[in-house]
Amino acid sequence: MSVSLAIAQPPGDLGPPAQRLAWLEDQLAALPETDLLLLPELFHCGYNIGDDLPHRAEPRDGPFAHAMGALARRHGIALAYGYAEAAEGQLYNSAQCLDKTGRAIGHHRKLTLPPGYEADHFTRGTGYSQFTFGGLTCGFLICYDVEFPENTRAQAAQGCDLILVPTALGADWGVVSRHLIPTRAFENGSFVAYADHAGTQNGHGYFGGSVIADPWGTAVSRAAQTPDIIRATLDRAEVDRARARLPYLRDRAALPSVTSTP
Repeated sequence: MSVSLAIAQPPGDLGPPAQRLAWLEDQLAALPETDLLLLPELFHCGYNIGDDLPHRAEPRDGPFAHAMGALARRHGIALAYGYAEAAEGQLYNSAQCLDKTGRAIGHHRKLTLPPGYEADHFTRGTGYSQFTFGGLTCGFLICYDVEFPENTRAQAAQGCDLILVPTALGADWGVVSRHLIPTRAFENGSFVAYADHAGTQNGHGYFGGSVIADPWGTAVSRAAQTPDIIRATLDRAEVDRARARLPYLRDRAALPSVTSTP
């Protein structure tokens, strides 16, 4: 069984949610026969919006989610995207997946918040989750989450064939897109899809370079550093072949326990 995956890398300077929805509708019209579209971190409101962030935050089933669900139904495509979540009196950097009927099937709150802007505004998430799509077991990580090997390993150990990573990777950190993402895919025998913005937003530059890496660590599709759409077909059997050839998940059980030295 295979899944047709696309990543949309939007302009960083898109405006409020209504403008983002209009931009997305234009992109969906050019994506026939695509099963799942991944969008970046905080796609719903924009990443670098300062103290406007709390005012744009919404519940996971808020107006933006309803509008995204309508797009999913109209175009017959599942949508995975980042958004600012207001819940329980807190603000979370979250991601959600809606199936082609608009039903929410997957959700994640960012676990590891970099110091500064994010740590000042958001509350950390507390765990991992998985969901099934097109025969693949999927899970989210968000941006900085994927830079810790423990997080990708935890998702793979819980069965993830595909790790979806919305990001807002800054222009100075291209090493993450170019090298770290294919490595995360290789060391876990998983597909990893990494979706960034492009250009700038309020003085913050984005690297772009969204990438889909296969379980062998090959970047099978990579975006430019300008607005772009990339695609790949993901075959679940490729995960099985990679993990049989390089059984890291099995053989890690033989590693000695990590202990501190005096």
